Amino acid sequence: MSETASKYDAPSMVPVGVDPTRASIARVYDAFLGGKDNYAIDREVFDQVLQVAPEARDLAWSNRNFLTRAVRFLTDQGGIRQFLDCGSGLPTAENTHQIAQRIDPEARVVYVDNDPVVIAHGEALLEENDFTHFVAADIFQPQQVLQNPQVRKHLDFEQPIALLHVGTLHHYTADNGGELMREYIDALAPGSFVAISHFLNPETPEHQALATRMEDVFIHSPMRSGRFRTKAELRKFLPGLEIIPPGPGAEPDFTLSDMWWPDGPRLRPLSPVEECSAAAVGHKPL
Repeated sequence: MSETASKYDAPSMVPVGVDPTRASIARVYDAFLGGKDNYAIDREVFDQVLQVAPEARDLAWSNRNFLTRAVRFLTDQGGIRQFLDCGSGLPTAENTHQIAQRIDPEARVVYVDNDPVVIAHGEALLEENDFTHFVAADIFQPQQVLQNPQVRKHLDFEQPIALLHVGTLHHYTADNGGELMREYIDALAPGSFVAISHFLNPETPEHQALATRMEDVFIHSPMRSGRFRTKAELRKFLPGLEIIPPGPGAEPDFTLSDMWWPDGPRLRPLSPVEECSAAAVGHKPL
């Protein structure tokens, strides 16, 4: 371990920049979404997962669509006007700042990533947006993020903040994810929210085997990460928070990402892969 490494280090979070011989989490995610900002090594990960899960793209879209609904809820119903988006990835068509600023043009968003390519793309996209900023930091080292001068400059930690870990924590392969998240949550003001989506081990006979196969491919691919955790394991990521019920009359718990307050009635069944992504939003009590 290097002198600057922390107890939360994960090999997959070492920034790879423009190195075309190493898979990047951000670029692999872009490949899953059908984007063009990726290399052959990133598409190799996607192709490997595709071999065991033909609907593999659904994993990325489940995360992305949950993000859209959650940010809209947090801005409109939660009254949140500042967002800390950890692991922003490469900019896509519908990003956190676009969703939030559609409701309030002065909503502040700070994206955090440690991939230089992501930072360059983001800064170029946001040159004329005074309320949205990119910060280079490792999201699996909470204090590196929380004590970053730019994060502190643009976000007021005395006021509620929405912390977003959407499609990130399954790349944190250690077991003490609850401890990692507690560092973040302890820094948030009462009234803050935390939104999480994560690969799920459904623990059902028809879908557990698929989750296990996908996890094995992810971890042994060039990306080297991608844990499929159970709901019991995921609850540890929201210590001390009140989980928002994910639908009318639903129990406050993690649910399938596509079923967290969907925009309308579902007219088609979920794919097997969509059964392997879970999400939740937690609220820090006042």
